[in-house]
Amino acid sequence: MDMHQADSFAADPDRVLHSVFGLPGFRGEQRAVISHVMSGGDAIVLMPTGGGKSLCYQLPSLCRAGVGVVVSPLIALMRNQVAAMRQLGVNAAAINSSMTPAERTQVRADLRAGTLDMLYVAPERLMQPDFLEMLDEAQIALFAIDEAHCVSQWGHDFRPEYLQLAALGRLFPGVPRIALTATADMQSREEIRRRLNLDEARLFLASFDRPNIRYAVVPKAAPLRQLLTFLKAHEGESGIVYCLSRNTVDETAAALKASGINALPYHARLDPAVRSRHQDAFLSEEGLVLVTLSRLGWGLISRMCASWCIWICRVVLRRFTRRPGAPVVMACRLRRCCFTAPRISCSAAI
Repeated sequence: MDMHQADSFAADPDRVLHSVFGLPGFRGEQRAVISHVMSGGDAIVLMPTGGGKSLCYQLPSLCRAGVGVVVSPLIALMRNQVAAMRQLGVNAAAINSSMTPAERTQVRADLRAGTLDMLYVAPERLMQPDFLEMLDEAQIALFAIDEAHCVSQWGHDFRPEYLQLAALGRLFPGVPRIALTATADMQSREEIRRRLNLDEARLFLASFDRPNIRYAVVPKAAPLRQLLTFLKAHEGESGIVYCLSRNTVDETAAALKASGINALPYHARLDPAVRSRHQDAFLSEEGLVLVTLSRLGWGLISRMCASWCIWICRVVLRRFTRRPGAPVVMACRLRRCCFTAPRISCSAAI
């Protein structure tokens, strides 16, 4: 379905919201962000995961002429969002390393033909000369830079490839850019603005109060035993265990499986087919525990129910209090337990 074939339809964001997304109305700052981007303005958007960030670039991509190009750092997030958009009848696609050459060739052909509504791509691929040349021949509705905090050199999710995205404004003048994140403090916000050359961008800052989230912090002592105790108390519930290294992910998943827990590892070193299979299983099966890295992000579960989440970590609370994001559309409570070392910053205590 090419949303751009009917200009009269695409020009009305309220109609697109109802007919395509099936939503009764906008929430919070969504309408203001969308109106600003549709009029050609640049924006920096800070909303908690589950707060409706994605709609802020998805809807303008459908309402403006051309294809919306979405920069995403994780293949898992790309696959999840592309699948969700296709279910809505939107012609969305991604180009990433998990695809076959034939699949990538087809997406490029669709882009050249102007039949794509949205294209998801990693920053390093987007900034390749041949890819930029191809985009230069296409009509671009907007550039959405998701997980924009990855540009911050002071952050734990720093991706040097994000620094190259500063050139988009020069290479594609007149195309609006929208940078989005859920994890940027004041210093990181200014770094996003400066490093992405978004000096004139309007800042939209939503509230991060999440009443459906409850924290519980427990000193780490025999973490596997603690984890098993927790899982037995929540048998049948889906959830995520965050670890700090790939080795710990593999070891924890194996230990849980040996104890009779339906658990799967998820990280970049897995074979792409295995990683894809594990992600699909988590998104479709009940009572599955996904063991992964803390940098996976919450976009993966924004449409699914993870009723609890655990960090096994050695960091101060500020690191994960900036991450909260629950699947709000499910109105469920999200229980978080952090098995952390006894040394906790008192200033960050909850």
